[in-house]
Amino acid sequence: MSSFLIRTLLSTLAPALVALHGGPAAAQSGPQLDLPRVELAAGMHRIDAQVARTPEQRQVGLMLRKSMPAHEGMLFTFEQPATQCFWMKNTLLPLTAAFVADDGTIVNLADMQPQTEESHCSAKPVRYVLEMNQGWFAQRGLKAGARLSGSPFSGK
Repeated sequence: MSSFLIRTLLSTLAPALVALHGGPAAAQSGPQLDLPRVELAAGMHRIDAQVARTPEQRQVGLMLRKSMPAHEGMLFTFEQPATQCFWMKNTLLPLTAAFVADDGTIVNLADMQPQTEESHCSAKPVRYVLEMNQGWFAQRGLKAGARLSGSPFSGK
């Protein structure tokens, strides 16, 4: 096979192989919409949250989404409690991140602006971060110390 033909085949097949493998090119091709869901509650307020469990799912998060229903969010789960820091590169929606302890207590909240690289970190080590549309927590009077309920926080 000629080197020209090999280069042509590689340039044609390489992006497809990366996309199939789930590499960075696939992660940024569009919003991830097929994550598992969990029902959470903040008092009487129901939350339908997609769950980002793997490093790849957490890396993509809510990137490239143009809208999100008011009662929906994304719950990022980590294997161990740690100081969690989030930023908004390639994220189009203004969001509020709730940094949540294992028992569902909101440790702190951070409003995050779209398409910025400013870090927003948990005030102490946490295993969960819930992102909702910006203002969702404030509109419901939820602050640090409020408690979320649902299977992730009950040890199930």
